[in-house]
Amino acid sequence: MKRTAVGATLLLLLPLTGCGGSASAGGDGSTVTVTVGYQSKTINTVTAGTLLRSLGAFEDELDALHDGHTYKVDWQDYATGAPITAQMTAGKIDIGSMGDFPLLINAARGRQLNRPTRLVSVTGYNLRGGLNTIVTATDSTIGSLAGLKGKKVSTSIGSAADGTLIRALQRAGVDPDKGIQKLNQQPAVGASALSAGSADALSQFVAWPGLLTYQGKAKALYDGAELNLPTFHGVTAREDFAEERPAVLEAFLRAQAKATDYLGAHPVSAAEKVAEATGLPAEVVYLYNGAHGISTFDPAIKPQLVAALKQDVAVLKTAKLTGDVDVDAFVDDQYVRNALGATYAEHLATRPAAAAGEVWPKGARQTRTFKSPAQLLSYVAGHKAAIRAVYVPDTTTGTLWFADKAVWVNDDDRLLPFVAPATAKAYVTGHTGARVITYADVLRRAS
Repeated sequence: MKRTAVGATLLLLLPLTGCGGSASAGGDGSTVTVTVGYQSKTINTVTAGTLLRSLGAFEDELDALHDGHTYKVDWQDYATGAPITAQMTAGKIDIGSMGDFPLLINAARGRQLNRPTRLVSVTGYNLRGGLNTIVTATDSTIGSLAGLKGKKVSTSIGSAADGTLIRALQRAGVDPDKGIQKLNQQPAVGASALSAGSADALSQFVAWPGLLTYQGKAKALYDGAELNLPTFHGVTAREDFAEERPAVLEAFLRAQAKATDYLGAHPVSAAEKVAEATGLPAEVVYLYNGAHGISTFDPAIKPQLVAALKQDVAVLKTAKLTGDVDVDAFVDDQYVRNALGATYAEHLATRPAAAAGEVWPKGARQTRTFKSPAQLLSYVAGHKAAIRAVYVPDTTTGTLWFADKAVWVNDDDRLLPFVAPATAKAYVTGHTGARVITYADVLRRAS
């Protein structure tokens, strides 16, 4: 017998019975096992998961502790944050990474079961909300959020992408509960449902919208950055683990900072490492994690992200996924401050890179950056056979997207890219003479 989507999520919030697990990192005295839950394909968390594991930075930091223990890291890979939270509250995962909405459920669940957790750092963020996207099948005639009324929309209830869906529908005047048929599905299941036609749209987090678009299986309907509300992923740790082994947690956060530095210094190599570990195309990884990608990586817990988290509580409460969450009690930056030391203030002050287009030439170890679409398109038109991927920022939101998948507008001979048709249409409506043209026409005009 199938459970309803909301019922299944509420079940997750009921008290557990018969759970085992140590209250601290497992070990036999001299050997300590630290269990890390991560989401390999949620590439907004790579500095606390996939890339970090690939670099071996955490193991190196643990070896450098010289505290009489031998450390072993048990990396556990999951598709979403919900099972990581379940394992943490059972005492079986010490450190985990997940999106902002799952983080709040993690906080509520931990408090409910007297297994409190703490938000100890941030992985990747987007200050406008561009990490989540709603997509439709490539042959879909749905051109706006209003077109989703009565349609089947796949998402993972309680995820950051679900939060984007709820807010976007509300702004469009569509009841997120009664106006659509919401399907509670894992990202991979939702992707299959979209391809099979059993879902009309899919709202998901990185890297699923970009992956499906890159593969020619979907097209963007709504850019989450239109909400202009920050979204992020972060690292959470069990309170008892953090208090018992603060040096281990700080070693993890120092390792995360090293992975972040590596990502910033070697974005192409980092994308290829993540691609090798996950099976995702490197071109898709770079869309999000590149030099001007949709995600900005920094472990500091920025005030604007905490403020956004507080706004998210109301959405989860309305959806009956949590009660009140004391965000200030959940956020605990003492460990990342200790890990980063005097540089923490610099991390707090960092800002995302300015929007820019990028071209990834075949065989190149770095991309070429262009300040304007005209410059980028002129280069692409002259090097078509030698290009691996082309990325352009949305004219309105700055969200990076694949140039050949963007919606292009010609306005007085200016060629302007947009992620979604609705934003392109809004621009055309407000600019006399502007019109949508194909990417092939764009390249012909640029050559």
